[in-house]
Amino acid sequence: MLTVGRDTIVVAASAGAAEALRLLLGTLPADLPAAVLVVPQGAGPPAGVLDRAGPLKTLPAEDGRIVEHGHVYVAGPGRHLLLDDGRIRLSRGPRHHGRRPAADPLFMSAALDAGVRVAAVVLSGALDDGARGCVAVDRHGGAVAVQDPAEAALPGMPVAALTAVPNASVLPARELADWLVRQSRTPVITEEAVDDTDLIREVSRFLGPPSAPGEAADGLTGLSCPECGGPLYETAGRHVCRVGHSWSEESLVDAQADAMERALWAAVHRLEERVRILDRLERSAGKRSRGDLLEEAASTRHVLDTIRTLQTRTGRGDSGLLPL
Repeated sequence: MLTVGRDTIVVAASAGAAEALRLLLGTLPADLPAAVLVVPQGAGPPAGVLDRAGPLKTLPAEDGRIVEHGHVYVAGPGRHLLLDDGRIRLSRGPRHHGRRPAADPLFMSAALDAGVRVAAVVLSGALDDGARGCVAVDRHGGAVAVQDPAEAALPGMPVAALTAVPNASVLPARELADWLVRQSRTPVITEEAVDDTDLIREVSRFLGPPSAPGEAADGLTGLSCPECGGPLYETAGRHVCRVGHSWSEESLVDAQADAMERALWAAVHRLEERVRILDRLERSAGKRSRGDLLEEAASTRHVLDTIRTLQTRTGRGDSGLLPL
């Protein structure tokens, strides 16, 4: 049967999306018959700044608050923003794609909570956070739109979402607000609830105590979690550790690059300390042992130079991927 329009709007905005987000919120009308929930990752604009972008009242997300039409709720740093029974839930649950807050938990929880009434928007950003959430929104009957990758400062997130949901609308930032207004004011057909046990289990990891991957996990991958070092299991095309940290292939490669760079810098630090200690010993040692110390110091310097060279060749490029 027909019901209200899509009155639950979720927005993912990451690197390079600040201006697009201000434009989007600044163009939405004051009488919008929908609530807007935003995950601005990284150093995104806080609620106080976005409140001046347009007529909608913009508030920092507060745990337990009932979402109201005509309001924008913005995730703060350090906690995931989710929707549960029409209320905001904030979670210090496991990082997702190495991020907290992340877009996927919000999109997935909204799909479960509001189903066909969800409209999802993905703005500029690197990697693929939001793509899995868009699949959930689409599967539960919601609508998905992405900022035109051609105008996005970083097209990674819009491209990933479009790849995951090929029927998503592709619009420049200045047209996304009109698309949302149409979605919110056009009645949609209520469909039978989708049986989505895997998604319920995944969202529950953010709303309750962490749990190990369920029986659907395909098994150990032989890889370790870049966040906590625990073993990774493969399930539904993702890599999940027992704590609940979840990675796509792309975000896993990105996080491994960060972990590898940290490990190499730690090795450089230890080797430099060893060279300094050997130099001190050599200056205070007798003639008989001095030669051995000089040889060991030279060998350590060689290893140090090798690791420094490796570090410059294996760090991430501006694209977020390892250079070839």
